[in-house]
Amino acid sequence: MRKRSLTAEEKRLDTDLWIVGLVTLVAFLGYVATGERLMDFVTDGSLHVLPRLLVNAAVQFGVAGLGITIVCILRKESFIRFGLRKENTLRAVVGTVLCFVPLLCCIVASGQFHGYHPFTIMITADVLAGGLPLSLLGMALIAVVWGFFEGFNYAVISEKINCRYPSENFWLDYGAITCAVVCVLFHPMVFTPWGIVEMATSFAAIYGMLLVKKRTGNAWGCVFAFCFIWNAI
Repeated sequence: MRKRSLTAEEKRLDTDLWIVGLVTLVAFLGYVATGERLMDFVTDGSLHVLPRLLVNAAVQFGVAGLGITIVCILRKESFIRFGLRKENTLRAVVGTVLCFVPLLCCIVASGQFHGYHPFTIMITADVLAGGLPLSLLGMALIAVVWGFFEGFNYAVISEKINCRYPSENFWLDYGAITCAVVCVLFHPMVFTPWGIVEMATSFAAIYGMLLVKKRTGNAWGCVFAFCFIWNAI
């Protein structure tokens, strides 16, 4: 059987996904290669908090945000095109929160819940202790990098995958499945009973979040999840 030639749109989507994948992989491998030294620098309280925050943010953005930003600039695609709209915002947020309920229950039941702290990263306390205007600007950067881009990154990648590999079955969503698997793999895995439950509920949360985004056409639920759930508990 003769192999079907790819359309121009399929080739474009393949290129987009390769760009995102390679940029993410390079940034992640860079983090792995410098992990211990990087963490020592970021958590060194004797150093000023600003360079520590900027380095940490650069690494995080490289892993979750830089790839989609490069693609959107090259393709002249607006972020709004991927679901940053007013319509169905409440539905998207509520639906996303419901998808995270099993993960929240797992964290509480396993004794990992130590309070609700939105926008929490390793040096949030140091940023807040820096005084104005540093604390305000620092928290804004954390909200953008660890909140907006981490959540929106999944929304864009998922849509790109689904455009390239469409499925007629709503539940068989290749973009949501891929992003959920990547999310689990990119975070620490613990193979204990509770660790396995946490991985399963994390997969379900990301998968469900992206199905909600597809159903509502609104990506603010993804952003909300990483601003006020994922990096808050």
